[in-house]
Amino acid sequence: MPKDTSIKSVLIIGSGPIVIGQACEFDYAGSQSARSIREEGIEVILINSNPATIMTDPSMADHIYLKPLTTKSIIEILKEHPQIDAVLPTMGGQTALNLCLEAEEKGIWQDFGVRLIGVDVNAINITEDREQFKQLLERINVPTAPAKTATSYLEGKEIAQEFGFPLVIRPSFTLGGTGAAVVYKKEDFDELLTRGLEASPIHEVLIDKALMGWKEYELELLRDKNDNVVIICSIENMDPMGIHTGDSITVAPAMTLSDTTFQKLRDYAILMMRSIGNFAGGCNVQFAVSPDEKEDIVAIEINPRVSRSSALASKATGYPIAKIASKLALGYNLDELQNQITKSTSALFEPTLDYVIVKIPRWNFDKFEGSDRTLGLQMKSVGEVMGIGRSFQEALHKATQSLEIKRNGLGADGKGYKNYEQIIEKLTYASWDRVFVIYDAIAMGIPLSTIHEITRIDMWFLKQYEELYTLEKEISNYKVSDLPKELLLEAKQKGFADRQIAHMMSCLESEVHTLRMNMNINRVFKLVDTCAAEFKAKTPYYYSTFEAEIEKANGERFVDNESIVTDKKKVIVLGSGPNRIGQGIEFDYSCVHGVLAAKECGYETIMINCNPETVSTDFDTADKLYFEPVFWEHIYDIIQHEKPEGVIVQLGGQTALKLADKLSKYGVKIIGTSFDALDLAEDRGRFSDLLTELHIPFPRFGIAETADEASKLADTLDFPLLIRPSYVLGGQGMKIVINKKELEEHVIDLLKAIPGNKLLLDHYLAGAIEAEADAICDADGNVYIIGIMEHIEPCGVHSGDSNATLPPFNLGEFVMQQIKDHTHKIARALKTVGLINIQFAIKDDTVYIIEANPRASRTVPFIAKAYGEPYVNYATKVMLGHNKVTDFDFNPQLKGYAIKQPVFSFSKFPNVNKALGPEMKSTGESILFIDDLKDDQFYELYSRRKMYLSK
Repeated sequence: MPKDTSIKSVLIIGSGPIVIGQACEFDYAGSQSARSIREEGIEVILINSNPATIMTDPSMADHIYLKPLTTKSIIEILKEHPQIDAVLPTMGGQTALNLCLEAEEKGIWQDFGVRLIGVDVNAINITEDREQFKQLLERINVPTAPAKTATSYLEGKEIAQEFGFPLVIRPSFTLGGTGAAVVYKKEDFDELLTRGLEASPIHEVLIDKALMGWKEYELELLRDKNDNVVIICSIENMDPMGIHTGDSITVAPAMTLSDTTFQKLRDYAILMMRSIGNFAGGCNVQFAVSPDEKEDIVAIEINPRVSRSSALASKATGYPIAKIASKLALGYNLDELQNQITKSTSALFEPTLDYVIVKIPRWNFDKFEGSDRTLGLQMKSVGEVMGIGRSFQEALHKATQSLEIKRNGLGADGKGYKNYEQIIEKLTYASWDRVFVIYDAIAMGIPLSTIHEITRIDMWFLKQYEELYTLEKEISNYKVSDLPKELLLEAKQKGFADRQIAHMMSCLESEVHTLRMNMNINRVFKLVDTCAAEFKAKTPYYYSTFEAEIEKANGERFVDNESIVTDKKKVIVLGSGPNRIGQGIEFDYSCVHGVLAAKECGYETIMINCNPETVSTDFDTADKLYFEPVFWEHIYDIIQHEKPEGVIVQLGGQTALKLADKLSKYGVKIIGTSFDALDLAEDRGRFSDLLTELHIPFPRFGIAETADEASKLADTLDFPLLIRPSYVLGGQGMKIVINKKELEEHVIDLLKAIPGNKLLLDHYLAGAIEAEADAICDADGNVYIIGIMEHIEPCGVHSGDSNATLPPFNLGEFVMQQIKDHTHKIARALKTVGLINIQFAIKDDTVYIIEANPRASRTVPFIAKAYGEPYVNYATKVMLGHNKVTDFDFNPQLKGYAIKQPVFSFSKFPNVNKALGPEMKSTGESILFIDDLKDDQFYELYSRRKMYLSK
């Protein structure tokens, strides 16, 4: 059946600010969906309150509404656009589905003659209402765990008495496992049942028998109106049941399933999808499988929308699920659509993988002091990374190298645990670093059978780990001078980094790199092509691996490199790696805009990133995508292969910026601001000397490397003092101290966590107002300030956690002039080429400098959305030397004020101190537009401004 021609205008509901459990994978899905629908000549109207994402960029839809996700906003939009025929709620996670249901219950869709596409209301209700879902599965003979629904405390107690412990409590209509828990003993039941009932918007929980230790699998499906179904990807959780799939290490394709059981899972998934309603779109189905020969199957849940896993499955296979699901929602059938990668096969063709992908979540427990770090049914991770390799071992290593937690991969870096009790405890209570602890346990000689008994991780995965450790031991017997070529090749094929191999042989990383080059063991690049190379792929989407040389009949030896280098001038944009607190989706926004601007300037664009949730890693954003760790060795090999004009580092947050030093040492051109200027801004001593020269005030400060030095400094600086380590992001480790005891404790803690770091001690300006400015500067010293924001919270709350108002609401002309003058002077003195962000503290009408960051900042997307101007596009053209600042016709448009409002995910950590301070804790943000300062919402924010300030 071809496209439904009656649909001329579609409303897409976004997912709002990023929280734990609902991150930027929905921004990726929504962006793909909007593009897919517009390709059909259909108008797209979008509502989403998140200013940091590419999804809310003016280029993405015909009309964008940065409004709160409420039925009130929906009614306003429908009144303004009576032409809307349909609403697509499946791209915005649980937030969009819940809003869509609320609008349905209030009769809003009916009142405005709007129909749902991509899902039907019955499907949402059946899959979200645990009791209805259970009854459906019983009707269609799909096995489920023994379970009962409770809508009151009393009912819950009765069910617990009947089933016995351990039990699982799952609230209805929640996301990311909110409120879910495993109850091992009777004493914990009352509190966890109450929490579950409160977390569910309809105060209903499903209590089921815990399938602890069972294996967990997911299937991603697409279905069209003709009932054609394709399974896009099978995903196996390395962690067993009991850990939320968003917090599990996952592997695709499934590794330890027998073919018979896999076929059964397929059949059940298709049966479930067909039975929940008559709709066309995507679905994610989760199963538990018993870890014995019987391989009993139990269905856990089905989500009739694109999910976190569908972003992963899209990147893993190269099959753009959200894009195709949107076309199916418009009435197309799978066999009428083209596979986007091959351009020659149909979308009804199931992807085949000739490689392995491993996803590892990224946590931020350091931001939630006192939080329970044990992983369970409630998701706690803030982002994720994906590694692609020819084997599970290579993909696992690449994923661990992508995490940016100062580890070089598994083992061989001297950072493993050596204490037996500690290792056993970490295996027993799954925590964020269990992926590394398994390796440490094997290195200590703990038998695989014991590790399996404790973790219930399948023996196949543990044997893969064991092989890696055996290889490490073998290589440790050699020196650089006598390491056999076959051993070095095997280590590289299994994903070991050069610096890990150097650690094994006690030599330098550069020596291993030289040895590799001499032995001709070079990285080769392979296509992600959806079809295991059976058909030619048209899309340049690559991962790296190592291959043994092939010898032709004529004696010529070669390795097969599928990445063909063109003779066009090229530029590489370094991505920002996994999302975390302090570095979120806003840097992905900047990277995407940077890529598009470089294309407009005639460059071939190359993107390097490892985050599966983002638009920057979409196969058709850049001219070439390398889905690789943002890790020195991988980047350098790509640079050697592609030979770009230079690398853009100032759009990928601290991740990309941290590599500027190495790039500069290796003679790679940094496009835009030079490494020396970037380093000058980070090096507090040099930066303060510069400010003194420029006659710009800054808080009195000193630098200490020991607790003794810090104590002596305190005598000259006066308390309160703000302490922070150098070269960190998101205020990591920052604290305000008010006496010598606190000072000593914090300094000792910091130097233990970051050995050898220089600590900065600033006199803290108590009661000061904080403001910040973003600007673009060119090589000739022309500066344009794109926005000045005033924080509602006082100085001392991290800028990422503050409500920021654009333009300022309370700064006099004299103060504003100082901000403008300081910004111009600093941008020029740092020889900034591109973007710069400067933070200020204002006390007694004097403007002090807190810090300057010559890169894209968290606030750039917010300012661009508020003023309706493509600032990153302009800044990139300036960096490339294509334009001067004076070439652009700046015309910011903003009626009233825009406020950037931080959003926190404290609900995931009930016992954590929620006070705000110099270390950032927010996971996302929304934008609020107000006409004037009499607005009630502004008044409320202002009245609460000091409530959360902590040391």
